[in-house]
Amino acid sequence: MSDQPPVRTALYDEHVRLDANLVDFHGFELPIWYTNIKDEHLATRSGAGLFDVSHMGSFRFKGAGVKTWLESLATQRVTAVQAPRCAYTHFLDDDGHIIDDMIFAVVSDEELLGVPNASMIDVMWSWFSDRLPEDGSVELENLSDATSILALQGPKAKELLNTVLGEGQHAPRFSWRRLTENALGVSGWIQGTGYTGEAGYEIFVPNGEASVLWRSLIDAGATPVGLGARDTLRLEKGYLLSGVDFCWPPLDVPGNDGFLARDSWETNVPFGLDIDHAFVGRERVVNHHEGDARWWGIKYTEKGPLPRPGKPVTDPDGRPLGRLTSGAPSPSMDNIGIGIGYLSGVSEGDEVLVVASPRKSVKAVVVRPPFC
Repeated sequence: MSDQPPVRTALYDEHVRLDANLVDFHGFELPIWYTNIKDEHLATRSGAGLFDVSHMGSFRFKGAGVKTWLESLATQRVTAVQAPRCAYTHFLDDDGHIIDDMIFAVVSDEELLGVPNASMIDVMWSWFSDRLPEDGSVELENLSDATSILALQGPKAKELLNTVLGEGQHAPRFSWRRLTENALGVSGWIQGTGYTGEAGYEIFVPNGEASVLWRSLIDAGATPVGLGARDTLRLEKGYLLSGVDFCWPPLDVPGNDGFLARDSWETNVPFGLDIDHAFVGRERVVNHHEGDARWWGIKYTEKGPLPRPGKPVTDPDGRPLGRLTSGAPSPSMDNIGIGIGYLSGVSEGDEVLVVASPRKSVKAVVVRPPFC
């Protein structure tokens, strides 16, 4: 653990003003909630939630052939993604283990923007830098320290965006666009991406412009949402969390015992993997066998202690199948227990038991997320 105090984002004073419950999250001081997790979760599903996700990174990749270069490292076929689209990908090491996942935006054939996870910014910067073409045809730029990221998510996100920045700033789902002249005078870019499963945006602006945008969106009706609801929202949609649902083996983090060393096939994610091109780590991805552990969801079919990360999962006769990596009550489904993890030899609809406590195993059914 670092001896340094956590980093405060450009919106720290705004969180204090709203009396947020602040915590140290991967070295950043961020709100876990403002009111409570359930209310913030449901407000995002029914209206529009506003998140400070400035702890996430921001990289720029530029140069002739940049798409071909990134494709050689990525599980996604980058050259097939045309401007102004965004796409999801994994990056694997030479042994096929996921280092990190990332959404990237295609600005042009010679410029890409990428969003590495908060705790992986330095790792991914080194990974990319060490693999740049020797001829200098591709350049990297780290925009992370100078950039704030606000996520506006929910069915009313577009309405609030139009109210605050004016019509014409909308980015369709999984698309990118530059912010144009607007009433607030904020600059940067906007993506139709997010981590909640809802329609909405991630808005990238210079740090000095973050507060005015934050306050204006809240004044227009957005609900400030902390990390707690961000986690339950992404869990309901079955989105992986770096360092929790997968973890690169060399990382010295608590609980990294090798169980989370996974590849793209094992994560069972139905997007982001194109097996028909050469990329680092591909051999492991294509060499799995029937019955190997894969990522599945479980949903409780009876009441009991809540599913939590690390809890074992067995078949109805008590034979081990694997364990959960994430788990929580689902606010959108009357707080029923849901979880995701790596299980061997199961199919959708199978009945399993979650060993939720030493004295209680809870019946559950195997599902393929999203849960709702």
